Amino acid sequence: MAVGFLDLPSELDAPPPPQRSVIHAADGSELAQIYDKNRQPVRIGAIAPVMRDAIMASEDRRFYEHNGVDFQGTFRAVLATLRGETQGGSSLTQQYVKNVLLEGAGTEEEKQDATEVTIARKVKELRYAIGIEKRMAKDEILAGYLNVAYFGDGAYGIESAARHYFGVAAADLELGQASMLAALVRSPSGYNPLLHPEKAIDRRNIVLDRMVVSDMLGKREAAAAQDADLVLDVNNFENGCMYSDAPFFCTYVVNEIERNPRYGKTKEQRARWLRTAGLRIRTTLVPRAQEAAQDAVDRYVPRRNESGKVAAQALVEPGTGAVRAIAQSRDFGYDENVRGQTAINFAVDAEYGGGTGFQAGSTFKAFTLAAALDQGMGYGTTFSSPGSTTVSGLRTCGGDRLSPWDVKNSAESDSGRLDMIEGTKGSVNTYFAQLQAAVGLCDTVKTAKRLGVHRADGAPLGQWASFTLGDQEVSPLTMAGAYAVFASGGTYCRPEPIASIDIESTGERMDIQPECREVLSEEVANGVSHVLAQTFDGGTADGLGIGRPAAAKSGTTDGAAYSWFAGYTPHLSSAVAVGDPRGGESHPLRHVSLGGRYFRIVYGADIPGPIWRATMSEASAGLPASDFTDGVHNGGAGDDRKNGPAGRRGDGAAIPDVLGRPKDDAVRALKDAGYTVRVSPRTVRSPGGAGTVAAVNPNPGSTLPKGSVVRVFVGRP
Repeated sequence: MAVGFLDLPSELDAPPPPQRSVIHAADGSELAQIYDKNRQPVRIGAIAPVMRDAIMASEDRRFYEHNGVDFQGTFRAVLATLRGETQGGSSLTQQYVKNVLLEGAGTEEEKQDATEVTIARKVKELRYAIGIEKRMAKDEILAGYLNVAYFGDGAYGIESAARHYFGVAAADLELGQASMLAALVRSPSGYNPLLHPEKAIDRRNIVLDRMVVSDMLGKREAAAAQDADLVLDVNNFENGCMYSDAPFFCTYVVNEIERNPRYGKTKEQRARWLRTAGLRIRTTLVPRAQEAAQDAVDRYVPRRNESGKVAAQALVEPGTGAVRAIAQSRDFGYDENVRGQTAINFAVDAEYGGGTGFQAGSTFKAFTLAAALDQGMGYGTTFSSPGSTTVSGLRTCGGDRLSPWDVKNSAESDSGRLDMIEGTKGSVNTYFAQLQAAVGLCDTVKTAKRLGVHRADGAPLGQWASFTLGDQEVSPLTMAGAYAVFASGGTYCRPEPIASIDIESTGERMDIQPECREVLSEEVANGVSHVLAQTFDGGTADGLGIGRPAAAKSGTTDGAAYSWFAGYTPHLSSAVAVGDPRGGESHPLRHVSLGGRYFRIVYGADIPGPIWRATMSEASAGLPASDFTDGVHNGGAGDDRKNGPAGRRGDGAAIPDVLGRPKDDAVRALKDAGYTVRVSPRTVRSPGGAGTVAAVNPNPGSTLPKGSVVRVFVGRP
């Protein structure tokens, strides 16, 4: 039998016990705690000596004398087991082994093996205990036991127990408190002082008596402690995002970890890692921006408004994708019957705990604008833009021809012959319908996709005629990320809520790098910014400026189902959506009272715009008041306001009108006029057909110094 005992494995793999993870803001302040078991491991020096004495007196008074097995107690326990009784007798080392095996059990079968009352389990426990005593110092074993033990009421480990029951650290425990906690490990529920105070006091007093017998305490001191009342200072655990000051940002972080393969092979593994590995997650959230966003949405769309509407907002840093804030006008909670409460994060996609998104309205026009500038069209691109028109000839990327599209302007839109800036300032539907036709529906859709635009419900972006009017459901985070491309000078960065993760269980650190790629030229991105900046000057964003360079676009869908405002500075991009979670089509933004005001129709500049302005004014404070990069996209014919710095008149000839002419003839005419000509490798749709000039940058009629570069775009074959 001795040989068989020695043949048993003695090397117990004792990983750090599961511990809680903490989510922090960018400045290090705590946002939330996430865990399966509330545990805060501490070293032996951070545990009060009186606590060490109490646990040894109660469970193993010869702990520092034996080699892991108290043979007197074990022999007594084995005899009791043979008689069909259950009795203690395990040393602290053996109890530590049992708890480690239980913590490491991944299946119900393994948990049963770790707790079954059999001699075989006792023998295995003994072998492991002896092995541990050879590898670990006594103080390490004692600290390990106190960190892994369960003290009832959800408190795992001595530090969590001390803070939960008494509101103190384990290092500051006093005699009465320590003896009470030592009493709990024998029966965490039976001696729970919150449920059974009399039993808890009786067991505490037994522990004090044992401390006297073990020469750890004098009789007089023990008697005084036994006569004392049980004084608790209970602190309940705050586990999860519902206790956070930024609960919806917090749930976004949790979903990011659970869904991203960089954090584990399966969702189940990632979820367990989050809740057991003792992570210190440094997020990208800036408290000042978060507070500004939350205050703004609450002010203009109160959380418990009678109309049931919700405002959701996301803020993203251009050039990095760092998500600086996520807010919405709802209390966080899981009871959908409580008005103003939800666990759905309307600022993000459905797969990250969000809804199915909001139709984005005219904020999508910025993507048509970007596609047009990318093809060489200038600010002077004009169309006759009546109150209504019909657009034909649109094709999907698959080549399918779409039916003619009847489009009309909103009642407040301008009509007439408009250029790009005028069409954008007035958000004129008939102008953008024709601009999209000139660019091509497919190129418009592809441009949006390059900027990270996708549906919130996970379905593919639809390719239909009204794409430019934004009748597809997207999240505010998606739109904030897309508009950040313009602010950054053409770089798209995947929105990222996490900056770094310190893994306390392994001592490793993960620094999360931005995932960025160039999707537009700087010239095109700056051109979009130049046009969208005009909306603050008599356009749909008039009066919503923030006292520093900014660019923006409002949006309101047909029937006022949803309203939006998306805008940015060079350092911060934000998108705000307002709508009804029950469906904007059936519950539109018409005849509603919000924030103390009545609205016949809620346009993008009515509520989303002021939310954006209030948020960005406060969140941008302290950031540089930078202008957008010089050298905006060359414009078309007209005054300097439309042409931009690179397109101003100078000494030289006007650019000849070569649109629709064969490429070679056009190049020759441009060179004869004194310009350097570059033919773009990108081919675009041309009214003159394949091989003819579809666009010139700058537009015909612009006057530039001789020798200036003119780009020519040729029609597709």
